[in-house]
Amino acid sequence: MSSVPDLQTPPQPCAASPRQAAVVELRALLARRIVGQQSLLDRMVVALLTGGHLLVEGLPGLAKTTAVKALARAVHASFQRVQFTPDLLPGDITGGDIFLPAEGRSRFAAGPLFHDIVLADEINRAPAKVQSALLEAMQERQVTVGGTTYPLPPMFLVMATQNPLEQSGTYPLPEAQLDRFLLHVVIDYPSAEQERSILDMDLAAAERAAADSEVDTRVDAGAVLQAREEVRRVYLADALREFIVELVRSTRAPQSRDPALEGLVDAGASPRAMLALAHSAQALAYLRGRDYVIPDDIVELAPDVLRHRIVLNLEAELRGVDADSLVRRLLEGRSFD
Repeated sequence: MSSVPDLQTPPQPCAASPRQAAVVELRALLARRIVGQQSLLDRMVVALLTGGHLLVEGLPGLAKTTAVKALARAVHASFQRVQFTPDLLPGDITGGDIFLPAEGRSRFAAGPLFHDIVLADEINRAPAKVQSALLEAMQERQVTVGGTTYPLPPMFLVMATQNPLEQSGTYPLPEAQLDRFLLHVVIDYPSAEQERSILDMDLAAAERAAADSEVDTRVDAGAVLQAREEVRRVYLADALREFIVELVRSTRAPQSRDPALEGLVDAGASPRAMLALAHSAQALAYLRGRDYVIPDDIVELAPDVLRHRIVLNLEAELRGVDADSLVRRLLEGRSFD
């Protein structure tokens, strides 16, 4: 692809560490449990390896919740699912102070956010105050209740599902909160062959459960934190660093790369997107068994990193340009040298 610079010669590949091998094994286990959403599984593991939060959008019944639950079961870490509803209160997710009459004092009772992996199901059905409490947890990795701040677990990770906004009873998430998600993954229906495989797997559920129960991925919270340190050491060539910077900057002034895109963007991606794309590419390379990033890692993840960080205007909607098509046009046949 001409839009991507040539890769500088990376260091000589070294043998995979035990943690990297365990992560690859974890991904293989997820593939045996979930059919038809392989890209989603990659993004979930990338989020796990970077400590970044993941937003998954798709119609009901596409295995969004099932995939996150499968990851939580495969990783030996604490897990909590929260169903977001219009009547949810901030205290329902953060916890709150409980008065103990016998002791004459109050005690903080931790809410569901105090787990390693939190599944926020249908996140765009909750009111603004709940989103505000969740935003503090996602950004600061802490919860404030009654003027007291409580730190969240070191591995704390939010994996949220979202229904399309066309469905009744859903509300757009604030842009500030969207920007805290490392990746925004959009999933669609599986192919006919994949749907047949899903049916076959369901009918053989008892045998599959017995086989999976014998698999130990050797991945727990401690291993995940150590793997995150290894991911940060994955080699990212100078040419690819420059490519990431220029790609993110081009979302703010896309006409500099394609004159036809002038006047379509109200706000482009921020420097946080640049960091997210770099860290995600390192994690994907690590997941693929490498200790260096290649251009395809960046190109593959760019839409998921950028689609929720680009604000298009009415002119773009009238011309049928969405964030995905804009990113594609920035990547196609354009040189960022």
